[in-house]
Amino acid sequence: MELTQKDKEQIRESLRVYVSKYPSQNKAVGSLKGTSAGTVSCILSGKWENISDAMWRKVREQVSFVREQEWQIVETGAYQEITYALTDAQDSCNVTWVVGEAGSGKTTTAKVYADEHREVFYLQCSEDLHKGEFVREIARIIGIRGEGYTVRELWKEILARLIQMNAPLLIFDEADKLTESVFHYFISLYNKVEDKCGVVFLSTDYIKKRVRNGLRHEKPGYKEFYSRIGRKYFEIDDTTPNDVYAICTANGLTERKDIEEVLRDAEDSDYDLRRVKKSVHRVLKMHNA
Repeated sequence: MELTQKDKEQIRESLRVYVSKYPSQNKAVGSLKGTSAGTVSCILSGKWENISDAMWRKVREQVSFVREQEWQIVETGAYQEITYALTDAQDSCNVTWVVGEAGSGKTTTAKVYADEHREVFYLQCSEDLHKGEFVREIARIIGIRGEGYTVRELWKEILARLIQMNAPLLIFDEADKLTESVFHYFISLYNKVEDKCGVVFLSTDYIKKRVRNGLRHEKPGYKEFYSRIGRKYFEIDDTTPNDVYAICTANGLTERKDIEEVLRDAEDSDYDLRRVKKSVHRVLKMHNA
């Protein structure tokens, strides 16, 4: 489907907000995949005639605000706790490991926080993210083009860039998936930016078992890593029926029977907010059919 003028105006505004989070437009461009400085300048200045819809969509995918227009995000108890942890880490330049159930809203909260604050950089982790890729991804999200750098050179550039910032925060989502070699890279990072950069890891409680095993078997790096997070985890509360009720009403469900249907479905799924969202959409779709 061809993008409308309104679509492009919304993308331009999202791009403007995105760029404003970085010290300069060039650094913001450095964080975007497959997008040139010229393209960004043309979008922001309104010179759109030579920009393809494919490029518009590529930009939108990377900069569009996480709050979907058709879905209202509710500040659940977990949302408020995670926001507190992120704010504290950024303000105090400390390291925090946030633990919560799958579907508790960790990712959404982190993305909202990153969208609304300067010098906050969000990275989705995965099992296949190895040392070199880890370093290059950090470089990209803070606005450094990695071409032409060795990993060691890029690492030095990352550290120098972070130290120059006022109050940077790195957020690593699903961080329990990182390999042990990447953990060691994190220690190298933190040793150099301690008291100059906040770091927050987000994951399920699987990380507790992994760290316990690492400590028990005296695996390299685990003792120091555990010390870096203060030898404790920031554990968020589970989603409650009141949270689900608030989500329902915020997103247009007003009839008691509809809300009770979503609540029953939520209870069956251990209050997984992904399931709650699907349930609300299903009920709304039935009403609009």
